[in-house]
Amino acid sequence: HVQLVESGGGSVQAGGSLTLSCVASTNTYTAHCVGWFRQAPGKEREGVAGLHPGTGNSYIADSMKGRFTISQDKAAGTLNLTLDSLKPEDTAMYYCAADRRYGAWYQGSQYTYWGRGTQVTVS
Repeated sequence: HVQLVESGGGSVQAGGSLTLSCVASTNTYTAHCVGWFRQAPGKEREGVAGLHPGTGNSYIADSMKGRFTISQDKAAGTLNLTLDSLKPEDTAMYYCAADRRYGAWYQGSQYTYWGRGTQVTVS
C-alpha cells in the first residue's frame, strides 16, 4: 500500500505564493499519472494540475494557467505544485493523487492513491 503525504499548505494573503509538495511512502513506487486536486467547503473536488512522469508532460486546469505550476523533483522523489498570485477563491484543501496507470489526469476516478490533503487559506 502506498501512502501519499502532502505538505506546504498554509495561510497567505492574496497575491502571495505557496509551494505544495507530495511524497510517496515508498521510493519504489512508480506512478504513470499524478495529479493535484482541490476541494473547497460546499464545492465539488476539481482537478488543478497533472503530470505524466513517463513523458514529462504536464497539465494545468485552464482557470489556473499562468498562476500554478506542477513539477517533479526526481532526486527528492516529490511532486510539487507552486501556487502564485493566490486569490481568496483558491482557498481549499489540496490533495495529491497517483496511479500506476497512464490516464486522464483530471479525472479523480483515475487515481488509486490519495493523500490526506494540505489546507491552503488565502485572505
